[in-house]
Amino acid sequence: MSGSGGPGGGTTPSARALVAGGGISGLVAALELRRAGLEVTVLEASGRWGGCIGAHEVAGLTLDSGAESFATRTDAVRTLVQEIGLGDDIVPPHPAGAWVLLPDGPSELPKTGVLGIPANPWDPEVRRALGLPGSVRASLDRWLPVGGQARQVSVADLVRARMGRRVLDRLVAPVVGGVHSADPAMLDADMVAPGLRRLMAEKGSLAAAVAAQRGASRGQKAGSAVAGVSGGLHRVVQALVQRLEADGVRLVLGQRVDRLERSAGDDGAPRWRVGAVAPAAEGPEDVPARPEQLYEADVVVVALGGPAAVELLSDAVPALAGHEPVPGPEVKLVTLVLDCPALDARPRGTGVLVAPQVPGIGAKALTHATAKWDWLSARAGEGTHVVRLSYGRAGDPPAQIAEAGADPETDDELFAAAVQDASALLGVAISPDDVLGWDVVRWEGALPFATVGHRDRVAAIRSLVAAQPGLAVVGGWAAGNGLAAVVPDARAQATAIAAAGGSPDPEQRPSA
Repeated sequence: MSGSGGPGGGTTPSARALVAGGGISGLVAALELRRAGLEVTVLEASGRWGGCIGAHEVAGLTLDSGAESFATRTDAVRTLVQEIGLGDDIVPPHPAGAWVLLPDGPSELPKTGVLGIPANPWDPEVRRALGLPGSVRASLDRWLPVGGQARQVSVADLVRARMGRRVLDRLVAPVVGGVHSADPAMLDADMVAPGLRRLMAEKGSLAAAVAAQRGASRGQKAGSAVAGVSGGLHRVVQALVQRLEADGVRLVLGQRVDRLERSAGDDGAPRWRVGAVAPAAEGPEDVPARPEQLYEADVVVVALGGPAAVELLSDAVPALAGHEPVPGPEVKLVTLVLDCPALDARPRGTGVLVAPQVPGIGAKALTHATAKWDWLSARAGEGTHVVRLSYGRAGDPPAQIAEAGADPETDDELFAAAVQDASALLGVAISPDDVLGWDVVRWEGALPFATVGHRDRVAAIRSLVAAQPGLAVVGGWAAGNGLAAVVPDARAQATAIAAAGGSPDPEQRPSA
């Protein structure tokens, strides 16, 4: 059932398992806890489920407002989508592939596979992007020693040392900026490309590690190693909520967990006591606040953003002080629905990534959604196109932002910038008169910000949390960016805590 919690204070009956946060990681954790036979309650502060997966309507089209695809490097997401009844709706993107805008002009993005790092520096597409000197320098990676690697290294330091600055600036920076909204110098290589350095040590070079990690998707166009859902990825959240409701999970919107402490339950057994309140709403100051709702649970899974999770846990786990993860940047997505038949030809494939050093462009990436997804193209109709531009990249110096153009903040400024940038990136003249509808969606700290050392911080946080019986943390900040990282991690954490949290009643176990 869904609702906003009880009208008064007091203690609810024991929840056995409580999930704080109703994003995709919290919902997946709840699915696993319920499958293990536990009674489960999920509390979400906002008025909707799904976290960074959402929907909005623009010019009569229902579109994804956040994530719109998932990586296919593992079967983790595909398996989940199949379990909740949407397996037949999984679709690949159009094979046109993505482009990159470099200072000397647009180019097809090479089939690189991992963060823009080439598996073969002499591939024709790679050589066109790097030039002969760039390919020569990148090929030295094959003979450089790989022993004695540092414990922590940024993506930029790894790529620059192995393949040189040209690979970093012309291939890696555009991809990392588009995917992670950050300068590669800020990001922990082991978090954003898990296992890559281990493979490098095994295979003898970074290029060989990329080739091994890319595996079955080798040879596909850049941007093709993903999949989506016909009708939009937000349908996964809808189907997951329906499954949880059918399985008897209690889903509560409008309840923010703000207190967590260890205490004795009514029967004297140690349990977690969770306090939740309705988020403050704008209104007269003399309106009394709603009373705190209290829950008792044997198992608690905290599925909040990294800083919020550590803040919530700090009273129960005081040793977490000093381990707070860095919050992610604000990402602004501008969606334009255009009447522009010239885009029928997919002039830049499925979209364009922007090298940070390109002047005059404020966007870090553009997705040509109707070129990427055939289902959306059919729904929009001939001549109507959906493009989405993203703004906001942590680590860009002020001088570089100024060179790229004004840093748009208001919705109107973002709209004007998006129309101008879309024209430049797509190579097609677009004016405000061509816009059938538009919207701006802001995601504050939605992307996990895996700065150098983040992996060690996550390991320390999880070690301290695991020392507390019946407590776990999940989410992109801990697992890594993207559903392919979040889904299996949430399942593994929930399965482990359910197994350690007691013997569930087999009568309560839902059917598979």
